Amino acid sequence: MASGMAITLDELVSRFGGEVVGDGTQRVGSLAPLDKAGPAQLAFLANQKYLPQVETTRAGAVLISSADLEKVTNRAGSNFIVTPNPYAYFARVAQAFIDLAAPKDVAGVHPSAYVDPGAKVAASAVIGPHVSIEAGAVVGERAKLDAGVVIGRGVQLGDDVHLYPNVTVYHGCKLGARVVVHAGAVIGADGFGFAPDFVGEGEARTGSWVKIPQVGAVDIAADVEIGANTTIDRGAMADTVIEECVKIDNLVQIGHNCRIGAYTVIAGCAGIAGSTNIGKHCMIGGAVGIAGHVTLADYVIVTAQSGVSKSLLKPGMYTSAFPAVPHADWNKSAAIMRNLDKMRERIKALESALAAAGNGHDESDGA
Repeated sequence: MASGMAITLDELVSRFGGEVVGDGTQRVGSLAPLDKAGPAQLAFLANQKYLPQVETTRAGAVLISSADLEKVTNRAGSNFIVTPNPYAYFARVAQAFIDLAAPKDVAGVHPSAYVDPGAKVAASAVIGPHVSIEAGAVVGERAKLDAGVVIGRGVQLGDDVHLYPNVTVYHGCKLGARVVVHAGAVIGADGFGFAPDFVGEGEARTGSWVKIPQVGAVDIAADVEIGANTTIDRGAMADTVIEECVKIDNLVQIGHNCRIGAYTVIAGCAGIAGSTNIGKHCMIGGAVGIAGHVTLADYVIVTAQSGVSKSLLKPGMYTSAFPAVPHADWNKSAAIMRNLDKMRERIKALESALAAAGNGHDESDGA
């Protein structure tokens, strides 16, 4: 790649693939929407409704599929990079521009950081201010630990891991290569395990909850990204497992002994109770609640705010949340729902009466 902020189209294609249609020496240094892009910017088309804007854009080049390019009638003076998936291509190029613009990290340990003598930190790692790394921890090549990160004893961090400020990784957990964890996330806190030990009923009830030791850990595979203030609990005995390339949003709770299958995505505020197995390539919407000890098959989609109390063993889309409606309509629906049991009994009584009347009519016909 070229130095500085600008990249030629030929250089982009050399790194990310695709085909240049037009001038491969055209340089671009940032991305912009089709209707706002200038000659030094790269735009993309991923939605058919914006196809007319390709005819009028001032962008230096447009990322476009071959099928959409065929629909462009005026290509004069325009440049294109043809790729099967312009949106994914855009995401990769955006990462490249961010890398070019970002200040280069300097390997080493900040003077205010604490590294236990029994820890192993790669010389190429970047250890920020007030980081704490306990005994037996291993930090891989080019790992970056921002300010205030806490790494417990025996933690293993793979190459190119990036932990944003104030991430805490409890003892014994493993993070694979290129894992990204955003600010405030906690990996490996105790699972919510308590055994009831109560005797008696009501006011006479005595006893307490007995904490179950959580002696498992959390095992996170390569290329996982975890959002800010998300929590992933350690297992009670076996590990909680996050498979490769899982993407988890902010404020997600994953309970102890869960397994999240590869390439699954989980949106913000979802809560997943312990010992749940979620398959590969699943999509879990925002604020979804999943009960413990259930299984979701591969390729399951659960829409936002749904509650899952039983296993979903077939691929497909599942919904249990009530869609938003005008308040007055909701009040009417709620009134009906409150009386469903009475309506059911009335319908059963009517069915019985109709059946009895029908039987009586048949008998009279046969007399």
